[in-house]
Amino acid sequence: MHIHILGICGTFMGSLAVLARALGHTVTGSDQGVYPPMSTQLEAQGISLLEGYSPEHLEPKPDLVLIGNAMSRGNPEVEAVLNRNIDYMSGPEWLAREVLRHRWVLAVAGTHGKTTTTAMLLWILEQAGLAPGYLVGGVPRDFPVSASLGNSDFFVIEADEYDSAFFDKRSKFVHYRPHTLILNNLEFDHADIFENVEAIERQFHHLVRTVPSQGLIIRPSLDAHLDKALAMGCWSPVQATAIGSEVAASVDWRAELLTGDGSRFMVIHHEQPVAVVKWSQTGLHNVRNALAAISAAKHVGVTPDHAVAALCRFSGVKRRMELLADINGVRVYDDFAHHPTAIATTLEGLRNQVGEEPIIALIEPRSNTMQQGVHQHSLLPSAALADRVYWANLNNMEWLPELVASWQSENPESCQHSVESTVEALIERVVSNHTGPCQIVIMSNGGFGGIHGRLIAELERVHG
Repeated sequence: MHIHILGICGTFMGSLAVLARALGHTVTGSDQGVYPPMSTQLEAQGISLLEGYSPEHLEPKPDLVLIGNAMSRGNPEVEAVLNRNIDYMSGPEWLAREVLRHRWVLAVAGTHGKTTTTAMLLWILEQAGLAPGYLVGGVPRDFPVSASLGNSDFFVIEADEYDSAFFDKRSKFVHYRPHTLILNNLEFDHADIFENVEAIERQFHHLVRTVPSQGLIIRPSLDAHLDKALAMGCWSPVQATAIGSEVAASVDWRAELLTGDGSRFMVIHHEQPVAVVKWSQTGLHNVRNALAAISAAKHVGVTPDHAVAALCRFSGVKRRMELLADINGVRVYDDFAHHPTAIATTLEGLRNQVGEEPIIALIEPRSNTMQQGVHQHSLLPSAALADRVYWANLNNMEWLPELVASWQSENPESCQHSVESTVEALIERVVSNHTGPCQIVIMSNGGFGGIHGRLIAELERVHG
């Protein structure tokens, strides 16, 4: 079968392409703005990528078109699919029908940390010899591709609350029917889809409804929005996680920090010490991710001590505080942070790791929610642990310069913020203003105008 995918370089649709290819299908796809790491992965799999959207991309006529949720009516290829009566469906529907049926699905949902937690759980199961299938919304460093059919009944999947397609406005994750479900957290996001946080709580409740009574739900102890989603009805056992003494009551899984940056911590199960995680990851958010992954792995038979041993060898995920270069003490990282909470937790982990060393944050508010200005009240405070923040206004958001000017006026003692409208100007400012050793964190959920390689090249020219 010839399957053509619209929006193929998105992390989810690109992973579907890998799975479809592994099932023996001929796979092609179109996208606007093809960039690594997904484009590199797809080309290595022998999948043909077409730039832009054109009816000509549907010649010869494919047997099936999978339409990504970034596609909308008016897109030339979408219109051609409809006018030519080509068979089509959403990516989540195809995945549920062709891959997930009759498998033990372990799903990871939440506003933050889905990709990393999915990669942790996958790594634990793989190290235990369970050979799971998987779909990760990114490229895990410990695996050659972002998706695989695996060789067992188990399938680990990143479960996104975003809508399925323009013709199916349900969240992707309601298609997956997990037996084991991790709920990392719940905050307001995706303002282009959801009117308010209550609408997201309702979608999470719909997901909870699909978990069998013999399944398992894993969640952090302190999350008021998850409380509300579960209060709508829950028919499955629930296990809770916590760090230190943040909750007075006994929880199923707890971490006791041995270092402030989260690089070493003791795992405690039912108040009994299990083992110490000593790894390359940092940040309290990753400690929480690890507890959830250990709990989910135990649900399929992996003992906690084996899970901890696996996490000590966990390499992480590309674009999650990925160190790209170290140029005479100027360290450049790539991070996917797409929400104020993600920005804050990333910078907290780095600050705890590097102490007083200067941290320079380059942030592109790129998500639909960010561009609409929904998080204006928390956006600049989220970067408080940086020493200098450069905001990339590549989409000419009128509110951003006004917000930064107002913030600097009202908070003169805070770190300095500025706005640049081009990547070229941003690179020039960073290279000229920061001449000594420092930590530069590039934050975006997109390509950021190719800034990564260009900035590194300029730093090497000046400081190398």
